[in-house]
Amino acid sequence: MKNKIEVVKTLLDALPFIKKFHNEKIVIKYGGSAQTSEELKRQFAQDIVLLHTVGMKPIIVHGGGKSITDLLKDLGVETKFVDGQRVTTKKVMRIAEMVLSGEINKEIVSLLSAQGGKAIGISGKDANFLEATPKDFENFGYTGTIQNVNPEIVDNIIDDGFVPVVAPIATGSKIGHPGFNINADLAASKVAIALEARKVLFLTDTPGVLDKNMNLISTLDIQQTEALKADGTINGGMVPKVDACIEALRGGVKKAHIIDGRVEHSMLLEILTSSGVGTCIEL
Repeated sequence: MKNKIEVVKTLLDALPFIKKFHNEKIVIKYGGSAQTSEELKRQFAQDIVLLHTVGMKPIIVHGGGKSITDLLKDLGVETKFVDGQRVTTKKVMRIAEMVLSGEINKEIVSLLSAQGGKAIGISGKDANFLEATPKDFENFGYTGTIQNVNPEIVDNIIDDGFVPVVAPIATGSKIGHPGFNINADLAASKVAIALEARKVLFLTDTPGVLDKNMNLISTLDIQQTEALKADGTINGGMVPKVDACIEALRGGVKKAHIIDGRVEHSMLLEILTSSGVGTCIEL
């Protein structure tokens, strides 16, 4: 009986957050270790279905860098990075689109269906959802920067009761253009702004933003975050993530969260509890 009461208490603790975020859009950038562990994949799908069932509107933007790199290696195609971003040749672009849109996107849709959810997978090319230009064609090739987001297709998917799953491939302006490979963190930020999301969450391979002693920083504002970047506390792969958070906040998103995708049900802990498990950045 005691265990049953604890379950009820947990549900009641979550109730204020369920009410608060009912009917609100929440963009989730899904990648890292959470995307490679079979058990974490299943739990991720459960979390998304639960959020959707209680009335929230999750939108998934996924990465897949490791899978792209693995397939490029298997095919003997050279790949390199500059400042943490992939240089996308035309050959790499074809393989990136195949992995992101054809493999990972459909796997996520299938995972959600297996947990009783309804999902539709798209890429940024569908209905010109994401329009991009080259980041720096000479140095990065078909790695793009999003210039415009057309939210109608995703809004329609949400209105029809489905969870949108977005592969970060953008369309080019010319007919026959191979498209652009987009950093998934930056894509999630742009999507969150365009869809007027309440929150954006980034699932990573670390607990969140850490101080110089490697302790988790639970809450930050933009000014504090910029200061931590300036003094080198925030560095490496965390920089584009906090930049994406800051961009989303300045674009009207209320809160941005960086959480550990390796923790079981980290999304639910961050959204439906007062303590949370990662770093929350706000204005």
